[in-house]
Amino acid sequence: MADGPLAQRPVRRGPPLLEQLAVLYPQLFGAVVRPLKRGVFQDLMEAHPGLFARDELKAALGWHTRSTRYLQAVAEGQRRHDLSGQPVEDMAPEHVHHALLEVFRRRKPREGEDLAAKLRRRLIQAFEASGLTREDYVARVGHRDAQAQAQLDEALAEWAERAAKDEALLRAFESSEQTTEAFAEMYGLPLGATQQTLERARRLRERQPAPAVH
Repeated sequence: MADGPLAQRPVRRGPPLLEQLAVLYPQLFGAVVRPLKRGVFQDLMEAHPGLFARDELKAALGWHTRSTRYLQAVAEGQRRHDLSGQPVEDMAPEHVHHALLEVFRRRKPREGEDLAAKLRRRLIQAFEASGLTREDYVARVGHRDAQAQAQLDEALAEWAERAAKDEALLRAFESSEQTTEAFAEMYGLPLGATQQTLERARRLRERQPAPAVH
């Protein structure tokens, strides 16, 4: 019988060894998945001498780190964890970025959902969380793939437009010599949103000073 559009697809199960890892390390491989520190393969081999076949463990870890659940944890910018479940190193910005692209590539849009806009927002958040300048960030995460590069360019263009508006608002606030409350009221802006915008503009100034005017 041929598969129809509603035919149930078989559940893709991981290597059996992953179930063993989930028992040994439920804080990493269990119901909650956390990013693994680099070198965790060797850590596992040393922690359990003779228990794992090298090739099987490599295959299991490869399957695990390519899974959507794992990539989602990376895309959130979670820190890498050791075998005791402790965070030990920050996730590299390029790993967060590439995980985000892959997670959204696998997602199927719901009716009326604009995945492209959501991806741009997430890419902007990842860029801002990196603490890098725009130039350094592009150097770290730049793509050979044209579509991925276009997605990055669109996100950074949207960020630049918003950053310019934020800076303009901050300049207006500074020149007004008003309190934040009075300034927001004068412009008819919500106080909370105004405070967030001003703070965002200040952080950007600290991170990327405006070029000198000659």
